[in-house]
Order: sequence, then C-alpha cells, then structure tokens
Amino acid sequence: MKHTFQRFAKKYALLKQGWTPQQNLFYGFLTYILLGSLLLCLPIFQKTSASILDNIFIATSAVSTTGLVTVSIFDTYNFFGQFIIMILIQLGGIGYLSFTTFMILSTTRKMTLWHKKILSTEFTLPNTIKITDFLKSVVLFTLIMELLGAVLFFIAFKTEGMPTLDAIWSSVFHSISTFCTAGFSLFNDSFMGYVDNDFINFIISMLAICGSLGFIVITDFGLKIKDKTHKLSFTTKIIFFGFLILLTFGTAFFYFEPSIMDAHGESRFLAAFFQCMSAMTTVGFNTVDFGLFNQAMMLVCIFLMYIGASPSGTAGGIKITTLTAVFAIMKSRLKGSKNITFLGRRIPYERLYIATSAFIFYTIIIVLGTFFITLTNDFKFEQILFEVSSALGTVGLSTGITGDLNTFGKLVIIILMFIGRLGVLTFGLAIWSKDISEEDRKVLKEDIAV
Repeated sequence: MKHTFQRFAKKYALLKQGWTPQQNLFYGFLTYILLGSLLLCLPIFQKTSASILDNIFIATSAVSTTGLVTVSIFDTYNFFGQFIIMILIQLGGIGYLSFTTFMILSTTRKMTLWHKKILSTEFTLPNTIKITDFLKSVVLFTLIMELLGAVLFFIAFKTEGMPTLDAIWSSVFHSISTFCTAGFSLFNDSFMGYVDNDFINFIISMLAICGSLGFIVITDFGLKIKDKTHKLSFTTKIIFFGFLILLTFGTAFFYFEPSIMDAHGESRFLAAFFQCMSAMTTVGFNTVDFGLFNQAMMLVCIFLMYIGASPSGTAGGIKITTLTAVFAIMKSRLKGSKNITFLGRRIPYERLYIATSAFIFYTIIIVLGTFFITLTNDFKFEQILFEVSSALGTVGLSTGITGDLNTFGKLVIIILMFIGRLGVLTFGLAIWSKDISEEDRKVLKEDIAV
C-alpha cells in the first residue's frame, strides 16, 4: 500500500511539472473545491440535509472567498461543517501553495522554480518587490490580522450578550471570513442586526480594507518602515489613492440611497460607508437590505464590485490598477500622445496588454453570465446583473435571489465564482494556452480600420 501511494505521488508530481502555472492553479483550486464538497456532503457535518449541488455551491463560494449561499450556513451545517467551510475560506484567501511554500522557506530558505512560477502567476507583483519578501508578508500579516480580528470580535460579541463559547467560535469564524473578504456569516441576515454597532462596523471595515488593499501595499509599507530609503512603488500609490477616491465617492452616493436614508444621523453615514466598503473590498457583508436599493444605487454598487480593490490581495474584481491602465490608454489616445502615461509615468506596454485583455474578457464573462441566467430564470434584469457581478467579483452581496435560482442558474454562478477566484486571464490561459510554434510566429501583418 505504501509503495503504491509513493508511485502515485511520484506520477502526480511529474504530471504537475508538465502543467503550465495557470493549469496548476486551475487544478489546485478545483481540488480544494472537490474535496470540500465531498466533506460537506457527509451527514456527520450537517444539521439538516443539503443537496449535492448546494454543497458544491457552498464549497466553491468558500474557496473563491465569495460568500454567496443557497442554504443557511448556521442552520445547515454543524460545528464541524462550519469548521470545514472556514478552512476552505482560509485556503482560498491565502492562496494556492502560499502556506506550503512559506513552510519550505522557513525550513530550507529555498524556493523551487516550480513554486516561483506558480506564485508569480497567482500574485502579480511590481519589480520592486521580491516574491520571497512578499510571501512572508502574506502569511505573517494574515495570521496577525486574523488573530487581532478574533480578539476584537470576541469583545464585541460578549458586549452584545453572546454566550462565551458561541462568542469564541463566531469571533474566529468571522475574523477569517472578513480578512479573506469571504462574506460568510453565521448570522442568517449577515450583519443587519448590527447596523448601529460602531465597534463591529469598525472591526469588519478594518479587516476587510487591510485584506483587500493587498499584500503588495502591506509589503511595500513594511519595507518602508524597515528601510527609510525604500521608495513606495507606483503600484502602491495607485492602489492606495484610487481606493480612497472610489470609497469617498461611493459613500457619498450611498448616503442618498432611500433605504439608507431611513437611518438618521450618524448611523446613516455609517451604513452608507459600510455598504460601499463591502462592495469595494468584496467582503460581501451587509448591514442593510440590498434588495431595497433603487436601480441607480444598484448600478453604483455593480460598478464598485466590478472594479474591486487591489491585485495580489483577497478582493476580486478587475482591480484598481487595471482600471487605471485602461483610463490611461483612453486619456493618451484622446490627447494624441504616443506614450501611455499616468501621473507623468509611462506604463509598460506589456502591462497595458494584460490590463486591456482582463478588462475585455471580464466584461464578456459578465455579459454571458447575465445572458444565460436571464434566459433560464424569471427575475428582474438588474437583480441578475447584480448577482452575476457579485459572483465574478467574488463579492457575495445579493438582492436575495441566490437560493431561488434554478439548477442551471446555480451552476452558472458556481462557474463564475471559480473564474473570479482564479482571475479571468489565468482561467483563459489554463484552458486555451499552448506553446507558440514556429508556424504561429509566421503570421501575416495586416491593417484594420478602427
């Protein structure tokens, strides 16, 4: 038996070596989802019976750190089932191979070329940051923030009168779910019961913003603290200031949403800020009912979910840096400039190709996802577009239609969540990429009118 397992492990290792980095990520996350689904299907992890499709949906949502659910987490799964979901969230949030590679670095201080290729594919980094420094920041910062979050949540829940054991488990679960911007909650109404609780709103916002701003920003600021001569990267500056601008304008828009205006005074601003923050960071918690939003505010929310936050963080969306690159292309074309610049800096063409490809492919997937669900489900168009944007952006916000989707609709959402976690370009390359042969290079050059 031992020799059989060793032979299988050796063959599997050789098989992985032959895959592209994108395919390794594809099959790696798919393996997490399949194992999680199998475990959640076992009756010993359930309070009440759930269908196989619902278990697959929950496992995919957890690994993709989305938070959309078709069944109640608290009512459907017992403590051990909830624990499995939490582990899947952690694996999805911290990234494929991140913790394993961190342990290798801690013991041998050497990273294999195979690990470097996969991690460099999963985490897009500027040239100023080394993958080893970045990886250490990922794991250590994640553990520190989740521990801090658990302590703060425990204090908050105990203040609200929650029993000690329940407070401990809820604190750990929600801390991991929040920092990984997963949006999974043990409360059936998310955090709507805490709309006026400043402390809980602060804890969630702090953890979600730290997670979604991304490990690039954290690593960059960490290096700046250690070495005063270290200059913050252009990427960090774009992410940081872009996030502040979008958060400010988003909060201003939500402040005048009729369903939020029902909350007066200070709690009105808090509610507006929280919903905007939740959409941007893709944490997916809500303190008001998004199903009551008017169409204009739903469109604002869809835009924020579409953008997301930072690359190499826990948030989804096309990312602020992609939006910046696309905006820079438009601005430079309108000015008639040959160089594509932003804030006086020229952006490399390679990054521009990646940004425009991601922007176009992401938009196409949203259109296709909305089309297929609209074709087979009888919901309002804006509700379906909202659900699709939430799934692909791995946000988890919903107008309340997730559990009522038919089987085909749920399958579409599952696929969208998986693509959102991988990243649209990584997904595309995992499916279609191939080696470029000599014949592929000998293509004819031709003009096209635009």
